[in-house]
Amino acid sequence: MSPTSAPTLSLIVPVKDEEAAIGPFIERVRPLLEGLFAGGPEPSWEIIFVDDGSEDATLAAVVQAHGRDPRVRALSLSRNFGKEAALTAGLDFAAGQAVIPIDVDLQDPPELIGAMLAKWRDGYEVVYGVRTNRQTDSLPKRLTADLYYRAHNYLSSDKIPEHAGDFRLLDRSVVEIIRAMPERNRFMKGLFAWSGFRQAAVEYERAPRAVGETKFRYWKLWTLALDGITSASTMPLRIWSYVGVVIAFVSLLYALYVAVRTVVFGSDVAGYPSLMVAILFFGGLQLISLGVLGEYVGRILIETKRRPLYVVRRKIGFPEAGGGS
Repeated sequence: MSPTSAPTLSLIVPVKDEEAAIGPFIERVRPLLEGLFAGGPEPSWEIIFVDDGSEDATLAAVVQAHGRDPRVRALSLSRNFGKEAALTAGLDFAAGQAVIPIDVDLQDPPELIGAMLAKWRDGYEVVYGVRTNRQTDSLPKRLTADLYYRAHNYLSSDKIPEHAGDFRLLDRSVVEIIRAMPERNRFMKGLFAWSGFRQAAVEYERAPRAVGETKFRYWKLWTLALDGITSASTMPLRIWSYVGVVIAFVSLLYALYVAVRTVVFGSDVAGYPSLMVAILFFGGLQLISLGVLGEYVGRILIETKRRPLYVVRRKIGFPEAGGGS
């Protein structure tokens, strides 16, 4: 796509087995975009669906939508690479001066796009949505989300706005910075926070999921949380250094106590249970510290392989030579 035909706005929509959600999403979003850009230059907007290895007819539904409106485009990845990789693919191919990642489930209201564009035109390069009400999420998910945001912001210097997801507007300058980041272990919220720029928030209440069911399970969320913390901070490694120093100091004090007690009162053979408890306790600490170290070493291995973040199997609506990295 040539710079002269670049749209003002690109929507990036990662999808995985969302066949039933494609139609309702387009029906709700397209009239809204038409109203926002009425009378503007053409093309004024595009919707890029990133099919992250769907096993149903998601891609076929997008192809049908593209046949009705060429501004609806799609990238089909060769397998499921995960949402962070799908977002990266969308950013690589998006041509808009402003780019908004948004979920297809319509929990993040498309009606907020107008407010985001207004902030962008006021000079903000990043406009993120903040969820004021998460009652549509389960209680365990709300509690763990609160805990994660606080832990991440305590451990990392790149502060993530609490209750802000991937739903945000990014200026083209921010998109180019994100695209230039080479890491393979990608935590997009952390990358957005690291990039800086002038940022503003718009608040909204999150709606219940309109169609289908979430593809995120607690194990995936746990893995994403680990990726977020390890990609943004080395504090977990430093914490275990401090734990080792404290344990060594306490052990030295205890050794002095045993030595003085033996000199004064003599030695005895009691203490086998406490000895076993100490061995098991410190053995557990060592395994935990090795696990933390292993998380970082594993990520170093992934980075050194330098494999592509994703593989595009098919492009719908894009010039053969356009977009991507």
